[in-house]
Amino acid sequence: MKIGYDAKRLFLNNTGLGNYSRWLVKNVAQNYPGNEYFLYTPKAKANNRLSFLNNYSNIKTVTPKSKLFTSWWRSKGVVNDLLRDGINIYHGLSHELPAGIKQSGIKTVVTVHDLIFIRLPDSFGWINRRIYTAKVNYACKIADKIIAISQKTKDDLVELLNVDAGKIEVIYQGIDPIFNSLQSAAQKEAVIAKYNLPEKFLLSVGTIETRKNLLLIAKALTHIDNTPLVVIGRPTKYLNEVKQFLTDRKLTGRVIFLHDVTFNELTAFYQLASIFIYPSRYEGFGLPVLEAISSGTPVIAATGSCLEEAGGPDSLYVDPDDENDLAQKINRIFADENLRQTMIAGGKQHAARFENIKLTAQLTQLYNNI
Repeated sequence: MKIGYDAKRLFLNNTGLGNYSRWLVKNVAQNYPGNEYFLYTPKAKANNRLSFLNNYSNIKTVTPKSKLFTSWWRSKGVVNDLLRDGINIYHGLSHELPAGIKQSGIKTVVTVHDLIFIRLPDSFGWINRRIYTAKVNYACKIADKIIAISQKTKDDLVELLNVDAGKIEVIYQGIDPIFNSLQSAAQKEAVIAKYNLPEKFLLSVGTIETRKNLLLIAKALTHIDNTPLVVIGRPTKYLNEVKQFLTDRKLTGRVIFLHDVTFNELTAFYQLASIFIYPSRYEGFGLPVLEAISSGTPVIAATGSCLEEAGGPDSLYVDPDDENDLAQKINRIFADENLRQTMIAGGKQHAARFENIKLTAQLTQLYNNI
């Protein structure tokens, strides 16, 4: 079988949609080598996370012949290349499918990660909301099958866009195996020394934007002991709001902001942290939560979207506006070692549901069924 992918995000995005694309392509190529996989991208930009492509002879990268009108090529012109290459199934990895593909006879799958642009419209500009909505509506209408990366995303598709539930299959995203590997003492010590980390700290990972709700953790710091907070993520203007609060409350010395942590170092941070906190108001799945429980770190996440799916029954959850409850749960974990160990063991058990080989088997079965 020849399977084509919209691989723009795989090459050009370092987080989120890029991680999903790289995870999926790597795992299908590794576990199902009998197929051929074609990556269609307007630009094959170098990325240090793409070294795995050299390991698989069954992966081929395809770019447009001309560097002009690459957006048109991705949204429509690519169909001619799919026909030329004899593609059996084309998978849009991030909400989109090209115009005209229905008429080509090529079977199609589209992955929808979330409908945040509808749930939290203030987080997006008016024009972007219109574009995203139109693209998702079109893709869901013409796709033979839709993959939702969580049950919450499937529910949103049905509720907000009236998509036929029978057309949607929930297939979760897995994580890089690095998060299941225990870091050596030397590896941890190197990270501690490089970043001058305290012995005990809370951890937050993710883009520092309004939706991720870092301010809730900052507010909770006023109700707990002097445990510091380490924040890893790309900054946005929202960081200024958080820093202003920390300044006003004389908390600046308790928060360490890191914006250039490498992917390989991240697993050491998870394993060194006392508690991982993810109070995001809305997510499609919440991969950092899965990374944390796989690393053996107790997790506190927010209610309201899909984070209970990622964190499982042994993680703790709080209302994204309740700083007091967050502080109480932090203090509770610190005070109760039995609870802490139960959370760690339960998290590991829940994480086993997301083994890559299981998820890849689900995905390949979906391909075979269409």
